[in-house]
Amino acid sequence: MKRLENRLAVITGAANGIGRASAIRMAREGANLVMIDREAAALEQAAAAVAAEGAKTLTLVVDCTDEAAVVEAFGRIARDRGPVDILMNNVGQSARERAGPFHESKSEVWRFVLDISLLPTMTCSRQVVAAMRERKSGRIVNVASNAGLAGEIGIADYAAAKMGVIGFTRSLARELGPFGVNVNALCPGTTRTRALEQITPDVLEKITRMIPMGYCAEPEDIAAVAAFLASDDARYMTGQSVVVDGGRWMV
Repeated sequence: MKRLENRLAVITGAANGIGRASAIRMAREGANLVMIDREAAALEQAAAAVAAEGAKTLTLVVDCTDEAAVVEAFGRIARDRGPVDILMNNVGQSARERAGPFHESKSEVWRFVLDISLLPTMTCSRQVVAAMRERKSGRIVNVASNAGLAGEIGIADYAAAKMGVIGFTRSLARELGPFGVNVNALCPGTTRTRALEQITPDVLEKITRMIPMGYCAEPEDIAAVAAFLASDDARYMTGQSVVVDGGRWMV
């Protein structure tokens, strides 16, 4: 299928995991890609995999928590590649090894999580929404998490940030709906990315037992839904939180 043929898709956090898989999937569907990440070597490897699918690619090494760098990057995209048809905001992470009960948490960790898991979604979206609104066309896919809906002990900051992404998605969807721009949130569950490397086997087994499907997602499972939300097949969906977690959280 070539549902995204000749469209320009920008994906942040594109070097690894869900971002990398989504870039490859969108390339297979005909899109050309701008891939943004702060890890230069991994980004180039991911871009090579995307180029192998026949897509035109542009890689930009950017820290998406740096607003000035984001503004500069999207300015270059506009000059070199033209208008953005699809934006996938994928940057984000939990506190990882610093996660723990809220009563033991530190405010600098909250700020780190909010800075990386909420604000880049807003900053990057701000760079494209005016042009999408003017053209009356565009798709924004914000990667949230089922953690924002279900809540999990020990990651209150991450749950707050991802619920912030969901709230932002809903508000922006209402604002841009009259202009033909769709904005949806993608809420993955436990997915086999680098984050799982820090989970002990016994904890992972416990998590897996709580998933009705009985296994964790692969990045490609999430990428398939991202490509759908970016396509015209989802043209009448906006403001939705699409949960992809094997049935652990049911809306």
